[in-house]
Amino acid sequence: MTLLDLRLQELHNQLSKKELSVTDLVGEAFARIKEHDERVGAYLTLNEEGAHAEAARLDNKLGSDEAKGLLFGLPAGIKDNMVTEGLRTTCASQFLSNYNPIYDATVVTKLKQAETVTIGKLNMDEFAMGGSNENSSFHPVRNPWDLTRVPGGSSGGSAAAVAAGEAYFTLGSDTGGSIRQPASYCGVVGLKPTYGLVSRYGLVAFASSLDQIGPITKNVEDAAYVLQAIAGHDAKDSTSANVDIPDYVSALSGEISGLKIAVPKEYLDGIDPQVKAAVLEALRVLEGLGAEWEEVSLPHTEYAVAAYYLLASSEASSNLSRFDGVRYGVRAEQGGNLLDLYLDSRSQGFGPEVKRRIMLGTYALSSGYYDAYYLKAQKVRTLIKQDFDRTFEKYDVIIGPTAPTTAFQLGSQVDDPLTMYLNDILTIPMSLAGVPAMSVPCGFADGLPVGLQIIGKAFDESTILRVAHAYEAHTDHHKHRPSL
Repeated sequence: MTLLDLRLQELHNQLSKKELSVTDLVGEAFARIKEHDERVGAYLTLNEEGAHAEAARLDNKLGSDEAKGLLFGLPAGIKDNMVTEGLRTTCASQFLSNYNPIYDATVVTKLKQAETVTIGKLNMDEFAMGGSNENSSFHPVRNPWDLTRVPGGSSGGSAAAVAAGEAYFTLGSDTGGSIRQPASYCGVVGLKPTYGLVSRYGLVAFASSLDQIGPITKNVEDAAYVLQAIAGHDAKDSTSANVDIPDYVSALSGEISGLKIAVPKEYLDGIDPQVKAAVLEALRVLEGLGAEWEEVSLPHTEYAVAAYYLLASSEASSNLSRFDGVRYGVRAEQGGNLLDLYLDSRSQGFGPEVKRRIMLGTYALSSGYYDAYYLKAQKVRTLIKQDFDRTFEKYDVIIGPTAPTTAFQLGSQVDDPLTMYLNDILTIPMSLAGVPAMSVPCGFADGLPVGLQIIGKAFDESTILRVAHAYEAHTDHHKHRPSL
């Protein structure tokens, strides 16, 4: 047990009584990083000098009214696609290997207002494109539960850092499952909020109609605290939703009697038998707490992966056109003219997965193919959203596995993109529909964590947090830690 394994409320109480200092917490985080991260590879850039200076400043506030915030003094890691003023932001790409932003993303600003301490930037799949964190142009991340396996992606560094005790909590981004899948693989809690609930300002865009920022934590209660801090309308983000933000922590009542749960049969077909057994056992736990569940059908699930990769790649093709070697990022040294500069900079700066998706998206948007591919994918997206709308007319939440299997071996799928893409089959539909979903640990299969996915209505994070917290209170899967 380390300091970073304690619940947020426990840490807050000790800080308030001056039994613990922010410097202690930050020191513990960096000690863990120095001990383990050479093998795990969760971080790309550390903020050690700045974090210790911030910790010393916050220690002067301990015991005062200024130190009452529940996130006060907590060491946090930020996925490396959220800009941080003066702290290198690379998106795990050689294209941005020298990029030092001059402003903070809105979520980073909000964490600073809550007086957390940023200890570093976390590894990821390049430009958030991948499901295993093997597409980082610097080095892969390894799963703390088994260093021969992937941590999931693209927020693999964010999930691995929490699992390894290298940060109290982290922020990840989720486009098609990039918070939930690595949370499942690493045995931690990951929450993708409703599209528009958390500002995307300062998040380097992959697919603008899908990207969302969310927390990765050790338990559900802490996820509620972090979401409370980062949610809210932002005039700088044109897609930010202007909705009332409830008290997420007060929703953690533990009461789910009479709750109606839908379990899509499509989510249980073809998954690993041990994963299925863990999910069914979790449903029995919820049933014992007074909830009711029924099997339902979400008939357009089978088309989700194809629709997603057409839409996401099309938006990526558009968003990544800004990386041309002219305005920021690494510029190719040679190039006889402007077109050569573009070609050489993009050829040298982007990795193979990013190039693959740019090519796919450009093709889908090209004249003569737009209607056949992009437009049809948008229509399928509408059908998938309608599946969720109909289900939520009768049920409070939808529950199923987060991923069809546990974490797979490093290198086993990296040369097979179609198989890799299918790992997101259970997380992509919620991203297309824009609804919130979270993964919580629900057991183990051959010693590797299994994630339970809880899906809610748009802007009803309170309900999924309540269900997840009730389940967590009656199980101990979230208390297990990897032995590094």
